[in-house]
Amino acid sequence: MGSELAELVRRYGGAVRSAPAVREVAIDCANVVAGFLRHLEKHAPRAIVFLTGAGATALFQEVERQSRLPFLIESLKRTTVVCRGPKPTAALKRYGVSPTFSAASPYTSKELLDALAGADLTDVEVTVVHYGERSDLLANALRLRGAALNELCVYEWRLPDDIGPLEELVRGLVKREVDAVVFTSQVQWKHLLRVASAIGLADPVVEALRSDVIVAAVGPVCAAVLTESGVYPHVVPDNPKMGPLVAALAQHFAVHPHATHDPYDSFEPHTGGG
Repeated sequence: MGSELAELVRRYGGAVRSAPAVREVAIDCANVVAGFLRHLEKHAPRAIVFLTGAGATALFQEVERQSRLPFLIESLKRTTVVCRGPKPTAALKRYGVSPTFSAASPYTSKELLDALAGADLTDVEVTVVHYGERSDLLANALRLRGAALNELCVYEWRLPDDIGPLEELVRGLVKREVDAVVFTSQVQWKHLLRVASAIGLADPVVEALRSDVIVAAVGPVCAAVLTESGVYPHVVPDNPKMGPLVAALAQHFAVHPHATHDPYDSFEPHTGGG
């Protein structure tokens, strides 16, 4: 949703430098999904956890390719379904499926586990439909609660085919040409740092973000990954969505009009998918 984010920034008077950092790529998961469907044919206590809308959609599309979509939908209606936030919930509702449990805001693994706090998962077959990479934290927590874990990976997060805009952003950050950078997912930071490392500018980028560039993170998961690298976000909205994120960034500049090296109250955030 890079274009939508860029338009939001412009509405607040910001000048946008867009550098897409992520592409979601479907992977060959036919055999894994077929095995998952065979599991559903057996009567057993089970729960299915959807972490993202993209993961839910990719799973449904693969099941449809295997001509088993009606079976999946009916199975889910008889199964404990858990969603980590509104996006997977919306994806499921398009197929007439409603979650049994939903994580509360800010939609992290902690809130998801809190939603399941009253459920006995001992020997329950719990299938986690991961996001673009495995969530080891969640998987380990579910195992500790006695779940028989089954993990599905149906898409991956990868760098864009053209990393030129990311490289330009890295150099712009190092040269202090950018007033603020916006991260709407933790993988964007990982990919930016990966590109910076490849051109020998990882340390200068981290230093720029620690000293001269305002950093905005969409939510606590994204903020935590940045913090692990020594980058401490200045802006993290209470509501982990794009609109509140940009509004909070604009408010930061309204309160701290000279927070950057630039004499003008404008900002050029990094926008990207994922």
